[in-house]
Amino acid sequence: MILDQPIKRWFINKKGQDTNVKSFLKSISWRIVGTLDTMVISYFVTGELMMAISIGSIEVITKIALYYLHERAWEAATKLEKDEPTEEFA
Repeated sequence: MILDQPIKRWFINKKGQDTNVKSFLKSISWRIVGTLDTMVISYFVTGELMMAISIGSIEVITKIALYYLHERAWEAATKLEKDEPTEEFA
């Protein structure tokens, strides 16, 4: 595929770590699934479609931001420092 390598560069940096773009796109795709789930549950609980849509609309914004921050915190917490030795796992 012609676009295979350029697209991969958007998602993985030279060190083999996930990029900000990948984390952001993952957060959006997961929120779509999560928001649909929230709307369905809200509809079953309230029995009102507009209430379910309202709940889903609010939580989609807040949870995208929270997931992105969570993802970046994990990336920062698990990266190796310059002088940190790497261990080989068998």
